Amino acid sequence: MASPFPERGLARLRQIWQRPFALALMGIALCGCSFDLGSLMPEKDKPQEAPKAAAPAESAVSAGNVTEAQAHTAKAQSLAKSGETAAALDEFNRAVGLDPYNAQALYGRALIYQGNNQHDFAIADFTAASGLNPQKVEPLLGRATSYLALGKVKEAAADLDEASEADPHNAQVWTTRGQAYERLGDKAKAAASYTRAVSLRPRDDAARSGLARVGG
Repeated sequence: MASPFPERGLARLRQIWQRPFALALMGIALCGCSFDLGSLMPEKDKPQEAPKAAAPAESAVSAGNVTEAQAHTAKAQSLAKSGETAAALDEFNRAVGLDPYNAQALYGRALIYQGNNQHDFAIADFTAASGLNPQKVEPLLGRATSYLALGKVKEAAADLDEASEADPHNAQVWTTRGQAYERLGDKAKAAASYTRAVSLRPRDDAARSGLARVGG
């Protein structure tokens, strides 16, 4: 597996996205989402390696593996926050290898893949993390961001619809939902989403700009 090079990956992604809100979306991926999900704890799911998503478990993971995986996850999160993404990816891989049901490790690894423009891998890990913890906003928002990067706008909008229902007070979800529907040409839904974002976070420049673009 190639080591990620975030700056070069981000440069490629900026070339792909030639829209006013492109940089805002990458902000969601790399800044708005924390590597530490806190409440996302491992649950049962079938072991898989990226880019495949997880499925129902066939056997349990030992307590020792779970504990060791959590230690690797914590180390990976610390490395990622320090910008050492290649080392963090190695630690996340070890964590997932030991405990494929570790949603925190899957989510953290997905963010690194996303930052490296490896969106298919990112989507697989976001999907696995979301399956382990349904209705959690972070994996849905992360997956939507990667879908948008790949031009899969309808898929992104579906994730953002679900995320907005799961946490209607999350301003970032509404901003990104507005961007998705703006790309789909649905100005009414885009305006409604941007308006909701601004009501929750009045200084959200991306939402305010989007609202001006769609005539809200």
